[in-house]
Amino acid sequence: MKSKQILGIVFTLVGAIGLAVGVMSIFNKGLAFGQNPWGVAIIGGIFFLTGMGLMRTVSSN
Repeated sequence: MKSKQILGIVFTLVGAIGLAVGVMSIFNKGLAFGQNPWGVAIIGGIFFLTGMGLMRTVSSN
């Protein structure tokens, strides 16, 4: 595996987890990781989109 592909997978997984926790905390009126849930959801979305972009640019050879 190339380092770009590994980073893409890691960013996608971290982003999906952050996005899910952030959205769940927004609707349950709680804190996400002790932080503002909107911030966690936005950062999770950024990480998720970055990871998907990295994985899309990596060739499958």
